[in-house]
Amino acid sequence: MSITQQFLLDTYRAGQHGDPTPPAPGAHDWQVMRELRDHRRFRAVLAGRPARGRVRAALTRLFRLLFRPLSGAAAPRSRRRPT
Repeated sequence: MSITQQFLLDTYRAGQHGDPTPPAPGAHDWQVMRELRDHRRFRAVLAGRPARGRVRAALTRLFRLLFRPLSGAAAPRSRRRPT
């Protein structure tokens, strides 16, 4: 049964019993995402971590780890001839 079919069945049953109709599927998705984001920020503050910029900081660390110059490798030479 799809979400739409379940919603229609629930709406029909609510109408039969005189209950309020349930919200349409996807009606509160953005609100749920905002609450999840706020909850994660709140938990980060309680744990003593920064509440913002954690993903960017993690990506920066990963980028530096992956693309740092190899130790012991020769430094790249300049293409210009010394005068």
